[in-house]
Amino acid sequence: MQLNKNDFPAHIFRAYDIRGKLNNLTPNVIQAIAEALSQQFLQHQVSTVVLGYDARLTSPSYATILQQIFKKNGLKVIELGCCSTPCLYFFAMQHGGNGVMVTASHNPKSDNGIKWMCQGEPSSPEQIQQVAVAAQHFAAQHPEPIRSTEQKHQFIESFKAEYLQHLQQDIHLVRPLKVVVDGLYGSAGQYAVAILQRLGCQVIALRCEANGEFPEHAPDPSTAQHLLKLCQTVREQQADVGFALDGDGDRVVMVDETGEILRADRLLCLFAKMCLEQQPQREVVFDVKCSNLVTQQIEQYAGIPHMLRTGSTFLRKYIAHSKGQAIFGGEYAGHYVFNDGRGKGYDDGLYAALRAIEYFSQSSESHFSGLMRQIPERYATEDTYIRTYQHHPAQVLQDIEQQSHKIAAHLTKIDGVRLDFDDGFGIIRASNTGEYLTVRFDASSASRLNEIRQNFAYLLSEKYPEIAHDICNAQ
Repeated sequence: MQLNKNDFPAHIFRAYDIRGKLNNLTPNVIQAIAEALSQQFLQHQVSTVVLGYDARLTSPSYATILQQIFKKNGLKVIELGCCSTPCLYFFAMQHGGNGVMVTASHNPKSDNGIKWMCQGEPSSPEQIQQVAVAAQHFAAQHPEPIRSTEQKHQFIESFKAEYLQHLQQDIHLVRPLKVVVDGLYGSAGQYAVAILQRLGCQVIALRCEANGEFPEHAPDPSTAQHLLKLCQTVREQQADVGFALDGDGDRVVMVDETGEILRADRLLCLFAKMCLEQQPQREVVFDVKCSNLVTQQIEQYAGIPHMLRTGSTFLRKYIAHSKGQAIFGGEYAGHYVFNDGRGKGYDDGLYAALRAIEYFSQSSESHFSGLMRQIPERYATEDTYIRTYQHHPAQVLQDIEQQSHKIAAHLTKIDGVRLDFDDGFGIIRASNTGEYLTVRFDASSASRLNEIRQNFAYLLSEKYPEIAHDICNAQ
């Protein structure tokens, strides 16, 4: 099947990566993207590209297409086989910071995607759109399609061993712990089990074998329902701690010894504390979806809080250009980036979990929940999708901004409309696809959480009653 300009799925080129359904991200589209990526790398005088892929069923064959096109265009390709995205980053940084990962992260098995870095930096929205334009142009030329056959996943032990050696040299446990690891059938579980065993821990492994069928649900640890098995196993096995990694391993969610899921912004506060104890008066970076608890805690730890728009690529770029001033960054989605002289400046869910486990092992606390006791729990909603009812998201955001003077709150417009109160906040943003709005609310009490939600509904009620109704009733 050949593509013309009208058939090309331009919508899969998103703010942070390329991601879409398999009926859009076909082998022909992958071929066009590979040609466009080749152009971009060559324009930056790149000669060597590191290539990896996740557990998804189509990922090995898509990686093969990329490899063939890259080589045809004169690029040297170092093939890692099936690996985690942080493993890809680790080796890419050894080869000029150039790497391509075939992954759809935490998305369901019906999806796939591509993310890349060039000269040490993640692809910007502008670079992604450059690839979109070039790929669309190439697809319209009706090239001879590459044959794509289903292939088995290759696990290359030498690369795995080198990445594990890097982690082992960095992490030092004072005492061995009992740890439950949930790999959610993604490509990162294999590394987690191996490194914890090397560190002397007793490991209970759940779903740590790579399986692109994802037989139970999407490999998304930010959905509490997906962590029931992890939480139950931690309690039953009386483990010290548990954690789950997403499909490609760049995100992590942690669970304490009671099976309680640790909310991402509370965990971010713990990581900030760890880093600022060693290097006070440095910046800690976080995204607009984090609660105002994060700002308060960073200041309490003698740090400088800095809020950014949502997107791990923006987080990594800011940290990379901070000249060492930003020593840590985190996102509500579960991306954590250490830049404190130990971490490598990219998001690695396993590394973040290991740093937390190391800190706990070196503390006087007998339970992981003890580490978290000084970081207040919050009453909050998760990211919730709200229909636009055919209203343009940008117009809705503009109108709520104009109405915001009616309530006593601090307005932030870094990414959508965020309103901060003394004891909580709310945010409304356009989703990456533009088809929905996303909202999140956070407060110090359940009653205050509801009041903040009602404030947002009030600002929208006159012009957008359906959206206001959905915000009031969102879970």
